[in-house]
Amino acid sequence: MSDQTLHTETSQTDSPTEDAAAGAASDDAPTGAVAEDAPAGAVADDERLQRWRLILGGGEADGVGCPLSTEALQMDRALAALYAPDEKGGLRAAARRRGGSGGSAPRVARWLGDIREYFPASVVQVMQRDALERLDLHEMLLEPEMLEAVQPGVHLVADLIGLSRVIPEATKASARAVVRKVVDDLMKRLEEPMRSAVSGALDRSVRNRRPRLAEIDWGRTIRANLRHYQEEYRTIVPEQLIGHGRKSRRTQKHIILAIDQSGSMASSVVYSSIFGAVMASLPAVQTHLVVFDTEVIDLTEKLDDPVDVLFGTQLGGGTFINQAVGYCQSLVREPRDTILVLISDLYEGGVERELLRRTADLIESGVQFITLLALSDEGAPWYDQQLAAKMSALGAPAFACTPDLFPELMAAAIKRENIAQWAAERDVVTSRGRGD
Repeated sequence: MSDQTLHTETSQTDSPTEDAAAGAASDDAPTGAVAEDAPAGAVADDERLQRWRLILGGGEADGVGCPLSTEALQMDRALAALYAPDEKGGLRAAARRRGGSGGSAPRVARWLGDIREYFPASVVQVMQRDALERLDLHEMLLEPEMLEAVQPGVHLVADLIGLSRVIPEATKASARAVVRKVVDDLMKRLEEPMRSAVSGALDRSVRNRRPRLAEIDWGRTIRANLRHYQEEYRTIVPEQLIGHGRKSRRTQKHIILAIDQSGSMASSVVYSSIFGAVMASLPAVQTHLVVFDTEVIDLTEKLDDPVDVLFGTQLGGGTFINQAVGYCQSLVREPRDTILVLISDLYEGGVERELLRRTADLIESGVQFITLLALSDEGAPWYDQQLAAKMSALGAPAFACTPDLFPELMAAAIKRENIAQWAAERDVVTSRGRGD
């Protein structure tokens, strides 16, 4: 069996243990030392056996007949501590022996250091997430030494934001530093694509009837002058040139981001704060950022710093979407220049009938209404399929969007393209809702 075959098979499993072990077996992770004078075929066979052993778990050589190398043995112990937590050396067993989870902090801190040493960063984030969810180790994030040991990522930021109200004063600086690092990394990746897409779309959304040569929109110009085609010369003699708009300092578009801050939308909150901050820095765009659960909080004044936005949210709680859309409706001044992006899984805890009425009113007035069921890299989301279908039927297309595709989406909205068609052309799809 080839290495590629092994990677393909393990990537299709549903087991967190297998996912993490498969990551350990990737070419980016150490696989253990082998005797330098061993035949090449034996080296490859031993490595493959060790990888299978890490995936299957068990004793030192259970089922494969090949002992683990020193490094592979350390990987195995790290995997077993998480995925066999009640056995000797397990994270839950350590907590019991020390009389509660607080006493197990040194053991967990060492474990965090081990997995960062032996596994790639992407696998470390998966294992950290599993530790938080499977072993209920969230309280560990309240200790400074733990935060210094973890691998920063979007999920970790979401966990810290969810715990922000109970983080001790001694830990707040460490928590904020972790969030700042993740936000800075995301800004490096997403700021320029967002800025370029929105700025370019704004420049092209305004027609210029007296364009310079570099400003001519050749597509629009040709379409507008087709009736002036000269058969004799086989060319078009345009009577009217149409150009892209020149850069303007005045506000051209009003973008409202309304973000559901229920627990299932945590990653979407993180990415939305980044994009909101970038758009707020563009002089031609007026940006509002609103988060909601059973209450509506306008965080627009904090948009100069996404970290402040994140610590201004409170993940969890109910979801009154109608109330939030009503608040957004009150912000609209020029409907045809307004884009409302509702980011929610659409599990409405309020009055659905009123939500649909407000949505219809906004669309009829000229507001471009887009419903994102998720703004994240987490794959197909859970959502209320029936309400999503009703919103789409009203003209508010509902689908999930990745962070990498979001700048292009906003550019299309600014140019008032058909968003449902835009999504279909890019094969943007969503999963089926619960109850179907």
